[in-house]
Amino acid sequence: MTGRLPVVSGDDAIAAFRRAGYDVTHQRGSHVRMRHPLDPGRLPLPVPRHHELKPGLLRRLVRDVGLSIDEFRGLLR
Repeated sequence: MTGRLPVVSGDDAIAAFRRAGYDVTHQRGSHVRMRHPLDPGRLPLPVPRHHELKPGLLRRLVRDVGLSIDEFRGLLR
């Protein structure tokens, strides 16, 4: 069973995805592009640096990384 989706900012999500092994490749405007350096076949992550990410977007990003909601919550500080 998965936990409840947390409310996080774009910066918090970027920090969590960095802990999951992703690196920031570049930024254009308010969107940061992230890639996994060891597995270039993984999807790139465009993460907006907004005050609060909407639940649907956050759920899609977490799913694209291959994490469960509980695993993602464990990466947050």
